Amino acid sequence: MRFGRGAGPSAVAVIGVVTTTLAGLVTNVVSAQSRWPSWLRWLQVHPWLSFVILGAVTAGLAALLAVVDDRRGGGRRTARTVGTTDPPDAALVLRSLPRDTTAFTDRTTELAALEHSVSSAQASGTALPVHLIDGMPGVGKTALAVHAAHVLSERFPDGQLFLNLNGHTPGRNPVQPGEALAALLTAAGVPSQQIPVGDDIGAVTEARAAMWRGRLADKRALLILDNAAGYGQLEPLLPGGGDCLVLVTSRKRLALHEEVVLPVDALPPEHAVALFVRLSARPADELDHDVLSELVRLCGHLPLGVSLLAARLRHHPSWSAGDLHERLVAAQDRLGELRSGERAITATFDLSHRDLAPERQRFFRRLGCYPGTDLDAYAGAAVAEVSVAEARRHLDGLYDDHLIEEHPGSRFRLHDLLRDYARGLAAEGGSMDQVQSVERVCTYYLSALAAANGHLVRSGAPLPPPLPDGTRRPETPALGSRADALGWLENERANILACIRRAHSLSLYDSVVRLSVAMAPFLRQAGPWDQAVGLHRTAAEAARRTGDEQALADALAELGVVRRFMAAYPDAVAALDEAVSHYDAVGDLRGKADALNQLGIVRYLTADNEDSARAQTEALDLYRRLDHRLGQANALADLGMVWRQLSRFDAATRTQSEALSIYRELGDRYGEANSLRDLGVVHCLLGAYDLAARHHQEAFDIYVALDDREHQAYALNEQGVVRRLTGDPEGARAAHRQALTHFTELGDRYGRANSVRLLGVVERVSGDPRAALPLLTEALDICRVLGSRGGEAAALNELGVVRGMLGQRDDAVEAFGRSLEILRSLGDRYGEAEVLNNWGTLLAPISPEVARAHFQHALEIAREVGSTLEEARASAGIERCDPSPDRG
Repeated sequence: MRFGRGAGPSAVAVIGVVTTTLAGLVTNVVSAQSRWPSWLRWLQVHPWLSFVILGAVTAGLAALLAVVDDRRGGGRRTARTVGTTDPPDAALVLRSLPRDTTAFTDRTTELAALEHSVSSAQASGTALPVHLIDGMPGVGKTALAVHAAHVLSERFPDGQLFLNLNGHTPGRNPVQPGEALAALLTAAGVPSQQIPVGDDIGAVTEARAAMWRGRLADKRALLILDNAAGYGQLEPLLPGGGDCLVLVTSRKRLALHEEVVLPVDALPPEHAVALFVRLSARPADELDHDVLSELVRLCGHLPLGVSLLAARLRHHPSWSAGDLHERLVAAQDRLGELRSGERAITATFDLSHRDLAPERQRFFRRLGCYPGTDLDAYAGAAVAEVSVAEARRHLDGLYDDHLIEEHPGSRFRLHDLLRDYARGLAAEGGSMDQVQSVERVCTYYLSALAAANGHLVRSGAPLPPPLPDGTRRPETPALGSRADALGWLENERANILACIRRAHSLSLYDSVVRLSVAMAPFLRQAGPWDQAVGLHRTAAEAARRTGDEQALADALAELGVVRRFMAAYPDAVAALDEAVSHYDAVGDLRGKADALNQLGIVRYLTADNEDSARAQTEALDLYRRLDHRLGQANALADLGMVWRQLSRFDAATRTQSEALSIYRELGDRYGEANSLRDLGVVHCLLGAYDLAARHHQEAFDIYVALDDREHQAYALNEQGVVRRLTGDPEGARAAHRQALTHFTELGDRYGRANSVRLLGVVERVSGDPRAALPLLTEALDICRVLGSRGGEAAALNELGVVRGMLGQRDDAVEAFGRSLEILRSLGDRYGEAEVLNNWGTLLAPISPEVARAHFQHALEIAREVGSTLEEARASAGIERCDPSPDRG
C-alpha cells in the first residue's frame, strides 16, 4: 500500500476534525440541553461509552498517522537530498579496465560459464543478462570480473567502464545511484550541462537513468559495477538495451531479474597451493607440500591471503615454507579474540605488515587515514608526510608486496579488507594523528587546486583563497594546461569531496570552507550542479559554525551562481541577497560588487529589468571605486543587455561599447565576444543589418577559437535572425538548426527554447504556418517551465501571427493580448511595438479603425525607441487602413 505526499498532513487533519467533533459532542452529552438529531441520539443516551469511543478513535487515527509517517519517512532517512548540509559525495569511473592481476588463477568453471552465457546470447540475438559475481571478502570477485572483462573486451568495442560503488568500503558511504549515474554519463561523454539536476533526488535519479539508458541504446559496451551494496543502488545503473554486458560484484546475494549468478568460493586447496607456488617464485620441488597445504588453509584458501603469504616467502630467500608457517601461527595466536575467518585473513595481513621496513609500516598505517578511495604519489606524500619520490617508492613496494592494487594512470587503491586493516592500525596512533593526516591532505588538495584554478578562472577574476598563513606548500603535480587541470580535477573529484566530508566530520571547518571555494570554478564548469549546491551549502553551514562571515558570504555567493545555472531563480536571488548583506557587514566591497553583478544577471533573466539595472549600476559604481577594470566591463556589458531589453538602444550601445573597449584593453576574448554579440543584437533591432552581421560573425569566430559551443550557438541564432530579416530564410533555418543541435547536446533549455521559436518564425515567414505551430508551442511550454517571461511573450506573439494565418482569429487575439500584457510589465517597448503591428495586421481586413489605432500606437513607440523596421511596418499599416481617395 502506498500513500501520497499529502497522506501525513491529511491524517493529521482527520484526527483533528474527528477528535474536536467527538469531544464537543461528548462534552455536551451530560447537559442534555438540546435534543440531538436522531443519528447522534445514541451518543446522548450513552455518554460514558461515548468517551471510550472517542479515545479509541483518537488512538486508532494516531496509529494510522504513525504508519503513514513511517512509510513516508523511510526513504528520507536513507536518501541524501540537495537540501541537507551533508557534504556531497561523488563516484569515480575508470574509462578503461583496471590492470589484470597476476594473482588470478584457475576459475575456469566460472569463466567458462560466463563466456558461454555471453556467446549464447550474442549468437541468438537475445538480450545479455546481468552477470552477478558474489562471494565473501577477499575471495577474488573483482579479480574475476576484471579478468573476464579483459578476455571479452573485443566483443564490446564501444567501450569498457569500471565503477566502484563503495558498497562495503570502510570509511566511505555507498555511492548514491544519482551520483553514480552522473559519473557514468560524464564518462560516456555527456556534457555536464546536459545532465539532469534538481532538488527532487528521486526525479533527478530517474531522469539520469533514462538518459543513461538512452546513451547506451544500440551500443555494445562492457560495464563493471564493483562492490555493490544492494539492488536499490544497482537497478538504476543498468543499461536498457540488451547488447551491453554488465558484470556486478557484491558480497551479498542480490536478487536481480533474469540474472546469471556466478558464486565465487574460496579456492580449492590444490589451486590455492598452485597459486602460492607461482607467486612465491620458488621451485615446487623445494617446497614441502604438506606445509603449503597448511599455509593456504590457515589463510582460508582466499586469493588475497595466499598472494600476501607467497610475497613474504619471495622476499625472504632464506626462509623455508616451515619458517613462514611458524610466523603465521604466531600471528594467529596474537589475534585469538577474533572469529576464525577474520583471524585467518587478519593474521596474514599482520604478518605482511610486520615484515615491512619501519618507514614503510608507517606509510601503510598513514594510508588508513586517507579519506579518498584511490591515490597517486602526491596524495600519498601528503598523507604520510614524506616526499613524492619516497611516496612513489613506498607505493611501488606495497604493490610488489600485494598490499595495494594498481589502477591506470599510476594510481593505487587498497582492497577493502586491507583498507579496514590500515584504518585499524591508524586508529592505534590516536585521534590527533588522524586529524593531522587529514589536514595535510586538505593542504595538498588546496595547493593543487590553486594551480588548477589558474587555468580555469578568467584573467582578472578572483582566485580562491590561498593556503593559511605559515602553511608549507606541498609538492603538487605539474598542470601545464587547461586540459591537464581538467583531467586532474576529474580524477580527483571523488577524493576531494571525500576529503571535505572527512574534514567536516572532524570539525575542520576552515578546511571545509577553503576546499569548497577552491572547487567552485571546476564545479561551475563541469557540474553536476546539484553536487555543487550540496558542497556550497556545506561550506555555508561550516562558516556559520565558526562565525566566519566572510566565508559565509563567499559560500552563499557561489550557491547563488550555481542556482542561476540551474534556473532556480528564486533560490539564486535569496542566496545572493544574503551574500550582499554579509559582504556589507565585513566591508568587502569587491565581494559585494560581484554578488550584485550576479544578482543583476538573475533579475535580467527573470525580466525584472528595473531591479536588474539598479543592481548592475550599484555594482558598476563599486568596481569604479575599486578601479577593478574587469568588474567594470562585466557590469557595463550586463547593464547594456538590460537597456537593450528595455528598448533603450542608445544607452545599450553606449554601455556595451564601453565594455567592449575595456575587454579589448584587458585582452579578455570571452568578454569581447559577448559584447560584440549583444551590440549585433542592438544593431539588428535598429535595422543596421550589415553592422549586426559583422559583429555576430566576429563574436562567432572568437567563440570558435575559445571552443565555447554554448556561445557559438547563441551567435548562430543571432546570425539566423539577420539572415531571415535580409531575405535568406534557408540560411536562417540552417543557422537555427545548428544552434538547436548545440543547445540540445549541452542541455541548455533556455537556448533550446530560443532556437525552436526562431525555427518556428522561419517556417511562418516561409508560408508554412502548420509547420510553425508545433515549434512555437514547444518554445512557449519551455519558457513557461523556466519562468522566462520575455521568452513567453515572444512565443505568444509569434503564435498570434500563426493562429491568424490559420484562421483562428480568437486564439490569435488572445495570444497577442497576453503577449502585450507581459511586455508592458517588463518595459519592453520594442516588443510592444512589434505585437501591436502584428495585431493590427490581423484586424485590418475586418476592423480597419481598430487596426489603425494599433498601428498608430506602434508608430509612436517605434519612433520613440528608434526602430526603423517597426516604424516602417506601422506606417504601411496605417496607409492600408486609411480610406483611399477614390472611395470618397
